[in-house]
Amino acid sequence: MTHSRPHPAGILVVANRTCPCPMLLDEVARRAHDAPVDVLVVVPALNSRLRHWLSDIDDAVARAHDRLAVALADLRTRGVSARGEVGDANPLVAIDDALAHFAASTIVIATLPPGQSNWLERGLIDKARARFDVPVTHLVSSEGPVEQRIAA
Repeated sequence: MTHSRPHPAGILVVANRTCPCPMLLDEVARRAHDAPVDVLVVVPALNSRLRHWLSDIDDAVARAHDRLAVALADLRTRGVSARGEVGDANPLVAIDDALAHFAASTIVIATLPPGQSNWLERGLIDKARARFDVPVTHLVSSEGPVEQRIAA
């Protein structure tokens, strides 16, 4: 059965150590206020190599859930209704997984600045642009890793 009702555009937000970032949330809110839009925030559960090797991902998942909850609450204060999920540690897999059930018209990826971002060192932005048939916007957080901002 097909539905004739048009679906709103979807913004897929992918961020980890920058999430929540005021600049990112402001950009998503700006886009959401321009037109009806669904927003899905995906926070990959990144882990240390040792913990990954030991299959100890509980702490990484818990930290990702905490960052996600704060980001969704911050979006609500900006008038944006969004949902979220913790994704695979590999951001490309996390995006693939999200796109399997979320119709994104754009992907917004937030990273730390060059020299601080493992995602940039691994070429995530170019790989995402080559792999997905959806426009990819890259935002660089000037806020620093969340852990440093929370500890301050």
